[in-house]
Amino acid sequence: MSYPDPKYVEGRGEITAEFRQADTPADLRSGTGSRTHYLATDASTRGEFGLYRMDMAPKAGGPRTHFHKSISESFFIIEGTVRLYNGESWIDGTAGDFLYVPQGGLHAFRNDSDDPASMLLLFTPGAPREEYFEKVAEVATEWSPEEQAEFFIKHDTYWTE
Repeated sequence: MSYPDPKYVEGRGEITAEFRQADTPADLRSGTGSRTHYLATDASTRGEFGLYRMDMAPKAGGPRTHFHKSISESFFIIEGTVRLYNGESWIDGTAGDFLYVPQGGLHAFRNDSDDPASMLLLFTPGAPREEYFEKVAEVATEWSPEEQAEFFIKHDTYWTE
């Protein structure tokens, strides 16, 4: 394997780094008290990846089994216990645990515990997941089955149940 072709060819480098402090307010808050932080979006990484921190409230649940056709998804547990489904069995992930799911890999996650949990979600290549996070609860409860199907296909999410 070799390094990819250069994307920056302008010379001596430039000042383009983006810093986000730990105490930056969440970009999205859910009705359950969970929060999502948009650490690095598809737009900010020019499509290379998307990185999000999910702070899940106790008993917050999570999405059922699904897969993606065009993006991989990785999970890194920061604190608490997150139930991770690897396509075969449920695993209790705790601080420092990591799960990588390539394109097509069945997976799910949830917080069933009485305590909050936090994790990082990494999508590669980048995809505009912000609209998905912002609308998924509304889609599930207020949209017609046809609208739901269109939304989930648009966001590369294929449910198995």
